[in-house]
Amino acid sequence: MRRRSVLLAGALAGIAGATATARSASAWPGPYITVAADGSGDVSTIQAAVDAVPPGNPGPFTVKIRPGEYKGQVVIPADKPFIVFRGQGPDPSAVVISDDRANGTLKPDGTPWGTSGSASVTISGSDFSARNLTFANTFDEAAHPEIANRQAVAVLTRADRIVFDNVRFLANQDTLYLNSPDAATVSRVYLRKCYIEGDVDFIFGRATAVLDRCAIHSLDRGSATNNGYVTAASTSLSNPHGFLLTQCKLTSDAPAGSVYLGRPWHPSNDPNAVAEVTTRDSVLGAHIGATPWSDFGTWPWRDARYGEFGNRGPGAAVTPDRPQLTAEQAATRTIAAYLSGADAWDPVR
Repeated sequence: MRRRSVLLAGALAGIAGATATARSASAWPGPYITVAADGSGDVSTIQAAVDAVPPGNPGPFTVKIRPGEYKGQVVIPADKPFIVFRGQGPDPSAVVISDDRANGTLKPDGTPWGTSGSASVTISGSDFSARNLTFANTFDEAAHPEIANRQAVAVLTRADRIVFDNVRFLANQDTLYLNSPDAATVSRVYLRKCYIEGDVDFIFGRATAVLDRCAIHSLDRGSATNNGYVTAASTSLSNPHGFLLTQCKLTSDAPAGSVYLGRPWHPSNDPNAVAEVTTRDSVLGAHIGATPWSDFGTWPWRDARYGEFGNRGPGAAVTPDRPQLTAEQAATRTIAAYLSGADAWDPVR
């Protein structure tokens, strides 16, 4: 195999503790940098590694992350595409990237962070991918009764062609915010064999996203009747594809029938945000009720674009309140239909 070496001196300039030495790229797709919380790598924080990636980076730049917990917000700007986060542990739990602020947590200037600002990790660079690690927002709701707005995002995506492979997302309300730069832009996300945990609206936004063979766990909020909503899509009306959940497993310790598959989110009461969610060929636990969709304030769920096909399990009963797709309709709700686009993107593996 031909070996290629890449000097990181320029990329690492100005980063305290970085080692600007030649890195062999033969085992990795392009240049790389190693992050280690104990100081044994090139840098000790995730943000320092992101800062080392040159603006306009033309190809994969791998951030190898050694086992450990990495606290603090991480922001990947739009001018840094093709970043790869790769956890180096034996499983996703070995590398944890986290922060602990909520919507209502105050900034130093006394104003709240807001939902988007609460994100532990914000991804605005296209063609990002992450494998074998955990993203978390560890905001403790019980410890902060003074904070009413408790949305606490683990990851916010705002870019196209994003891949999460064997990744965990942990939080409570608003765990995974799948968004786009604006309502007119379609941004695609592919999640393969991931684990997503939360309670209220914990998979939400206007992106086009496929959750393929994922484990989706609803937390028990202690209610006998309402323990939250799995999705809160805000798909633009012009976009036929919102969220596709395919071959997933939905679980919970909450009482039977106390969790909804979703409700339609209309940000700023936008009438053109019309949720599209398809759940197909998946196993639904008993926590999903006979009426699995809920109104969102004055916005009725029946005006949204919801559909199921081929689901099974104790929470998959067919009722008049559960729109079912025909076989012909299901043939158009596939991974390729959601993700391919004009560039024929195919991230499935």
